[in-house]
Order: sequence, then structure tokens, then C-alpha cells
Amino acid sequence: MSRVPQTAADLPTTQPKNWSARWRRRLSYTRWLPSYAWQRMTRPAPAGAVHLIVALADHFEPSIVPENGRERAPYAEQERRVERWCAQYPKAADQWRDHDGFPLEHTYFYPAEQYDRVLLDRLAEHCHRGWGELEIHLHHGMDAPDNAENTRRELIAFRDALVSRHRSLCYLDGSGRPLYGFVHGNFALANSANDFCCGVDNEMEILAETGCYADFTMPGAAFHPAQIAKVNSLYECGLPLAGRAPHRRGRNLQVGRQPRIFPLMVQGPLMLDFDRRARNGFGRIENAAFTGGNPPSLRRLQLWKKAAIRVEGRPDWIFIKLHCHSMDPTQENAVMGEAFQSFMSELMQGAGERKETIHFVTARQMINIIWAACDGREGNPGDHRDYRLKLLADSALPTRPATPSHASVRG
Repeated sequence: MSRVPQTAADLPTTQPKNWSARWRRRLSYTRWLPSYAWQRMTRPAPAGAVHLIVALADHFEPSIVPENGRERAPYAEQERRVERWCAQYPKAADQWRDHDGFPLEHTYFYPAEQYDRVLLDRLAEHCHRGWGELEIHLHHGMDAPDNAENTRRELIAFRDALVSRHRSLCYLDGSGRPLYGFVHGNFALANSANDFCCGVDNEMEILAETGCYADFTMPGAAFHPAQIAKVNSLYECGLPLAGRAPHRRGRNLQVGRQPRIFPLMVQGPLMLDFDRRARNGFGRIENAAFTGGNPPSLRRLQLWKKAAIRVEGRPDWIFIKLHCHSMDPTQENAVMGEAFQSFMSELMQGAGERKETIHFVTARQMINIIWAACDGREGNPGDHRDYRLKLLADSALPTRPATPSHASVRG
């Protein structure tokens, strides 16, 4: 359900009939370019030794049909895909361990509207074995704008199922309230695409009320109607959460100031690359996605580093949030196959020469390290993977302690 229109021209139902209005709307999709240009002029690329904190947000959709986003694969095929992934990915990734001894775990953002207990049981088992964590993904408003009541109900039901049936999600410092990370299907977070694939202006407020600790949606497709001007940032929403797209503006996170407004906004790299070696010969847009046509590579790593996404005042901790669709059969080479193996080999074997210390983390662990940076913690960022947000008790994870009790994300 996430194979969505990428440009204005692909959205005939949302385009005005007037050609002048249509071109004005298309130009609005480039709203991020001026702020991007200013950022590139004023934000220095990291120099010297750096810690790279890498999270892979997997928009995990077993039902995906690459040729048609509104169709769903037969259930037997969904079962086959999940079983194969859980059996094969550990074999593909186990040899590549980070500075702290961890493999590249995926954070599995599973679509709430496609909940299936059997598939989630298998994926949760995979996670409990140390290969990732479960979080919440949601596609809604596809055929008509959704409403706040339905959105809240669907998020709560799925959140509670992940906790009670699948021993997943996390808590703040031992609180009793389950918290979750979020990815919006089709990028249209808080109705930022003007009723396309959402319709709920106060969605961010609903996320906050239902326990969302951070959003990991952006960037999407660079010239998508939901793409906002603010890019390559870690920040708090600067507009009222009850309004449409409050993440359009926000205050960057910084050392010495605890985050107070949740969900926090965690963006992946969005960069322009004019190097003629890029895949179309004239440059390309880097949006941090692992795809079959654009698998991970060291040249892309340099762009991720150059984006310099960090907590202000901590320039040597670089946060790299990537994303993929591992259940899409056309992406296998990028997420598990030869291209993936080549990248991981080059990434790890050349890290010392590039003065990089690699830390593979989940979305939750990334937020913990971000939080630790805001609190002025130093040293090895990998030591702060469980800083504030703790996983639900699980006997299969003895090094991640149980934390039963209180109730707010606010620290």
C-alpha cells in the first residue's frame, strides 16, 4: 500500500483543472529547496573522527504488490515472504557487527491497517531473537479523507495488540504506558498532502496522546506534495499539534535542553547530488532509501554524512535514518543480496581509515542516544541505547531489563 505517486503529475485526482494553478502546485513541491540551499551554505560537513548512528526504518508490508499499491498479495505469499525474511536475513547480516557488537537490526514499522496475528507472531519472534524491534506504520485516507476518531481508534488498537499479544514496544524509565515510533504511509503526516492519503489535521496531536515518542516518516519522495521545507534535522514541532502539518517548523534539538514536545521529529538525509557518476548521469536526489535501482553504497554514505544530521552542540555524533521496503521482492538485492553484502563489507572494513565508528541501532535506540546527547552525555553513544526508553520485559532479551510503571513521555 505504499507504492504512491511520486510527483504532482502522478496525482490526477488532486490536481486542479486550471493549468496555471496546476503549475503553482507543482512549484510548491519544491518548497524545501531554498532552506536546503541555505543549510548547505551554513552547515559544515563533519570533519575528523565521527560516530555514525545508523537506523534502518523498514516499511514492512508483507502484502505489497510492487506493480499496484492498492492490491494485496495472496496470504500464502505473505506468509512465505515473512518466513523467508526471518530465516535468511540473519544469515545475510550476522557477520557484519558494529563497534558495540550489534548487527544491522531493522526497525519493522508494520501497517496497523493490515494487522495479522500469525504474521506478527513470526516477526515478533524474529525481533526477540535480536534482529530488530516492532513499531507502528499506518496508511489511511486512501480513497477518502480519514477522521480523527477512526485514526485514534486504529492506533490504540494496534498499539495494545503489539504489547499484549506480541511483547513489543517500550516504556519511559519504567512507566506503565506503552510508547511507539511511527511512520506515516504515503508520507502524508498530519494531512500535509492536503487530504491526500490522510485527512486528519490533528494527527500529530493524536500521536502524542496515544504515546508516540518520535516520527520517522521524512523524507519521502523529494517532490511529493507532503514534503516539507525543513530537512536534515532533529527537532520538536514548532506549531500547535492540533493544526495541519505542525512539523513544517520546529526548534532543533540541542545539547543542554531536554526535549519537551513529543513526538520528536527524526529526519533522514535529503540531498542533491550533482556528481555525474550518479545513476542518471546528471545527478540525482538522495532520500536515504534502499531500493533495487539505488542500493546502498559508499558514495551514498558520503552524502548521508554530509547531511550532518545531529543534535546541535554534538557535531561528532551523526544520526543516519535510512528506510526500505524489505517485503518488496524487487528490493531484495538492496536489503539482503549482493549489493547489500558489498556495501556492508566496504562500510565496516574501511571505517577505521575513514575515521568512522559505526553504531547500528533501532529507532527506539536512536531516540535514546539523541536524548542522551541533549542531556550532555559524552563518550561512546552506543552506551546509551537504553537511556530512557526501555523495551517491554522479555525473557529472550536478558540484557534489556524489564521496566514496569509510570505514564508520560515527558522527562
